[in-house]
Amino acid sequence: MKILRSQEGNITQEIEKLKQGMSIFADTVTKGMEAKTKEVFGEPLSPSESVKRVINDVIEKGDEALEYYSEKFEGVSLSAENIKIKTSEIEDAYKKVTPELISAIKNAKENVRKFQEYICIREPELFHSKGARIKVKYNAIENVGIYVPGGSASYPSSVLMNAVPAKVAGVKKIVVVTPPGRDGTISPERLVACKEANVDEVYMIGGVHAIAALTFGTKTVPKVDKIVGPGNQFVTLAKREAYGHVGIDMLAGPSEVLIIADESANHAFVASDLLSQAEHAPGISILVTSSEEVANGVLQEVSRQIETSSRRDLIKESLDKFGFIIIAKDMNEAVDISNTLAPEHLLVIVKNEDEVLSGLKHAGAIFAGPFTPVAVGDYFAGPSHVLPTGGTARFFSGLSVNDFLKRTSIISYSEEVLRAAADDIITIAESEGLQAHANSIRIRINK
Repeated sequence: MKILRSQEGNITQEIEKLKQGMSIFADTVTKGMEAKTKEVFGEPLSPSESVKRVINDVIEKGDEALEYYSEKFEGVSLSAENIKIKTSEIEDAYKKVTPELISAIKNAKENVRKFQEYICIREPELFHSKGARIKVKYNAIENVGIYVPGGSASYPSSVLMNAVPAKVAGVKKIVVVTPPGRDGTISPERLVACKEANVDEVYMIGGVHAIAALTFGTKTVPKVDKIVGPGNQFVTLAKREAYGHVGIDMLAGPSEVLIIADESANHAFVASDLLSQAEHAPGISILVTSSEEVANGVLQEVSRQIETSSRRDLIKESLDKFGFIIIAKDMNEAVDISNTLAPEHLLVIVKNEDEVLSGLKHAGAIFAGPFTPVAVGDYFAGPSHVLPTGGTARFFSGLSVNDFLKRTSIISYSEEVLRAAADDIITIAESEGLQAHANSIRIRINK
């Protein structure tokens, strides 16, 4: 991990360089990517060019394109007939996981459900203003697609954190797309989570072609109204292309944690959270402290704990590239640094907790106290773990039940109320040169 001291340079500038290097919009081509795109498309393409090519193929060829790209990118031969997971396969998944995991998934689901019900927007009472009546109505989005990553890890938590808020909102149909492993199957953990979260349909496809299928529909995969869920750079770029055809939750990049710790912090606790974020490989892991002793103690703990990890090589690589310890002059500067970076996960372990929390304005989620590791939010607490990254927490919030609701205003004017407002409406309409708008008022009041 790299140590930066605030008195020695521009910390913000250093971190901005880091974030730019990990940005999903950094449209750079690696040697491995160049070889792969040449194999698949016949020519080397950038990430954004690859995404557009796949999307266009899905639009034009439908299920045939899904079969082709599943083989090329996931190494699995699929036919359209077996893309959709059968009910019997989901039931069989329960036999392949432990009772303890099933129980844990059920408990986590209940926590998420209760919290999302608690924060769900309620329709306000009828609004009255000078005789006008305005009602606000909320309707759930009808069809939602959820992208659940696969790869080297299984993510039942991603199912719960996306599907349960949607169900609480009243979404009628939830479709999950998730990539198969090299053995051509979906991990049973994900399937159990889908069943427990009342997902309606599961499709064994991943990557850009899965996003394209949800966006435009194929003979096998239904078109949805909104797509949510995390993914890699290519999935996120595909969601960017999908936006406008469907709604999306956000454009999220690599996961990140920033920890503010003072001399009261347990070094082992802090190190464990830095390592858990680096385990995403890549994941940004940043410690901000005003104490040299804390910085050195955490470094020692990182070195000790990393050796016991089964993913230590990936974690070491992640920390070497994206791990920072920032030594601020005091806690006020530590808070300023955090607000500037607006991290996805913000962990606060300090003795004056309330004072520090009062100054924090921008974060996807804040974890307060030594016994609230980020993993509590990742798996169990109740708020969704789908959070803004890359500084976008300055203007985005984490996913919630309310992201699956649409607000509609119902406006009702009587003749008397319209007459009272007519002159103002006509004046504004005519100032904009929109005579027909003004006439739509005049014709009703004979003016």
